[in-house]
Formats: sequence, structure tokens, C-alpha cells
Amino acid sequence: MTEFITVAVFEYPHEITVLKHLLDQSEIQYFFENETMMNIVPMYSQALGGIKLKVHPNDVETVQEILNNLSGDSNLKIV
Repeated sequence: MTEFITVAVFEYPHEITVLKHLLDQSEIQYFFENETMMNIVPMYSQALGGIKLKVHPNDVETVQEILNNLSGDSNLKIV
């Protein structure tokens, strides 16, 4: 996991729900740093730097494409 890099940062756990599903469908290995802490104490988001999506460098382009498609869809916006 030390090779994984941060691709995106989110403030709230609800912002990553659909994204998790899309990453699982694409069979991309990922993890969200600080996700558990945000579920327990949402107000710590700024102190911890948000929920960081970390992926392997080989998957960065694919993940960027998924993020771009998700933000472009008017029904499934990441806030």
C-alpha cells in the first residue's frame, strides 16, 4: 500500500458511496484513507485533510476517467 497515491480528496462519507461501487465494478484496487474516522466523527474532516482516495499508479488514468464521468453526470454528482 505504500505505492498507492492520492487521486482525489472528499469531505464527507456520502460523497464516496457511488464512487466505491464504480471502482469495485472496474476491479480497481483502492482504499479511502480516513474513511472510518469520518464515519465516527464527521467534524474531523478538515483536521485530517478529508477522505483520500488512494490507488495504484497504474490505475490513475482509469480512476481519473471514472471521476470525470461521475462529475459530468447531472444525476450522480460528487459534491
